[in-house]
Amino acid sequence: MTQATTQTGISAAQQEVEEELVERVVASFDNCENPRLKQIMQSLTTHLHDFIRDVRLTEEEWNKAIDFLTAVGHITDDKRQEFVLLSDTLGASMQTIAVNNQAYEDATEATVFGPFFLDDAPEVALGGDISFGAEGQPAWIEGTVTDTDGQPIAGARIEVWECDEDGLYDVQYDDGRMSARAHLFTDENGTYRFWGLTPVPYPIPHDGPVGKMLEAVGRSPVRAAHLHFMVTAPEKRTLVTHIFVEGDPQLEIGDSVFGVKDSLIKTFAQQPAGTPTPDGRELGEQDWAKTRFDIVLAPAQA
Repeated sequence: MTQATTQTGISAAQQEVEEELVERVVASFDNCENPRLKQIMQSLTTHLHDFIRDVRLTEEEWNKAIDFLTAVGHITDDKRQEFVLLSDTLGASMQTIAVNNQAYEDATEATVFGPFFLDDAPEVALGGDISFGAEGQPAWIEGTVTDTDGQPIAGARIEVWECDEDGLYDVQYDDGRMSARAHLFTDENGTYRFWGLTPVPYPIPHDGPVGKMLEAVGRSPVRAAHLHFMVTAPEKRTLVTHIFVEGDPQLEIGDSVFGVKDSLIKTFAQQPAGTPTPDGRELGEQDWAKTRFDIVLAPAQA
């Protein structure tokens, strides 16, 4: 006489064995004194076991998963965060951002942080050049920082960073350079301005385990062209975001980390060589671009 089976084809007795294990593991966290940690560990355990049971994970697949995560750890160092790349490419980074940055009035939308931020980027004056020798088309970026009531925010700190025309960030070179990144502060009217580079599409680092994963599943590692911003001000919610380039073909193909939002796509208006620049900078025979990005910060408790 065969055992009764469920609609999934798993016997009732086997289901009971699996469910009893989940209950025991979840209960093992009952004495955790930190209620938030207890909630996270018990929920994680439940969802992890649900996943294993849903796909009927084989022992060989489990071993490959362990090998994959081990490789992610081995390639990670102080300049390359492969775990962030993994989180980004699985959409986990964007989902975390969505959960923690709910829409508030007309506040600027947030997007992924990315793995290439550095704490010690140099300060530039308003109108300064953040490229520090990085190659690419010069771009004039300007705008305002206000609150959701339209009031200008003076002294807001703006961190900006981007890749060069070859699609590489400074930390991806081995010569210790620091380029295409800086921080600056808004003036008393909440305005800012600086010279950067017109963003270009580039692949996330795909010579490691995350790149192999993307190749195995037939996904492109390429990110849509963008310029990173992080904006902070007292009593305001920290904003981590990008601006994207209108007309970039990668916008139609798809961004490898799911970071694009329509409100963040901006026109980088092309200016022929010889066109006067906003600050009188002489660019000779070089063409350039300009864009505007007005930033609205939500209250800290929003």
